[in-house]
Amino acid sequence: MVKITERSYETTGRPAFICDFSPPRSPNPAQLPQPPLGADILLVAYNPGRAVRVNSAMLAAHIRQSTGMETAFTLVTRDMNRLALQSHLLGAELLGLQNMVVARGDSSPGSGSQRLREVNDYRPTEFIASIAAMNRGMDFRDAKLLSPTNFCIGTTADLGRGIQCEARLAYRKITAGAHFLVTQPIFDPTAATRFYEAYADVAGEKLTAPVFFGLQILVPDGVTFGAVPETIRGELAAGRSGVEIALELCSGFREAGLHNFYLIPPIRRGGDRDYAAAQELLAIAKSW
Repeated sequence: MVKITERSYETTGRPAFICDFSPPRSPNPAQLPQPPLGADILLVAYNPGRAVRVNSAMLAAHIRQSTGMETAFTLVTRDMNRLALQSHLLGAELLGLQNMVVARGDSSPGSGSQRLREVNDYRPTEFIASIAAMNRGMDFRDAKLLSPTNFCIGTTADLGRGIQCEARLAYRKITAGAHFLVTQPIFDPTAATRFYEAYADVAGEKLTAPVFFGLQILVPDGVTFGAVPETIRGELAAGRSGVEIALELCSGFREAGLHNFYLIPPIRRGGDRDYAAAQELLAIAKSW
């Protein structure tokens, strides 16, 4: 398996694309969407929408075995205790997976029989540290594993929540053992510049771990992450293609020296994804 850090621009000198992929609400392989084959890494989400979906690690292994694509999976701290999380990880590596992204997971509102009981036995930073310990051969009880794991650990950042705050949190996660970051969508490359500067102020050194900045392909009335500028909303409303807008953003990011991307395909109301649009963008962006 090729690790995400080995596919990053810092290693290859070429732009790198991680593409978000949502598991289906069915175990039927015929109902699995065709993933965009131009992505360097396909990142399988963990139960988006807090809905029952195919397990992220199992689906990542299935896609890798059936298509040859390099894959990664997201795992959240919300739903499992320490024993379950670390057992899950051993199973993932047994299936040939080593790329993963740690997140907390969205809160689970509800009431009565529909309410989900959150676990949160780990905070994400603590979970990252525990995986780093597994890579050294130790489990959460400080008992020795028969063999160490070899995970490439990713973590998340949302610059929209405050760049200084996210820089401090990113430093703690990197110190705990994270190897790379993925961010929620950004629409201005100067946000990335300010993030790098804030990180250097906190850490006393430059951030060298790869950061894959979020690039979302938008559609009118679709699901969005983060604050979309009114100018872009106006262009969408006027009929401009979301792929065209995303390609323009991608070009601007590259001119600003940003070459690692976390591509989020269009998300329609109801959760359907448009992977054909992601495939179109990847085909063009990778030909530049």
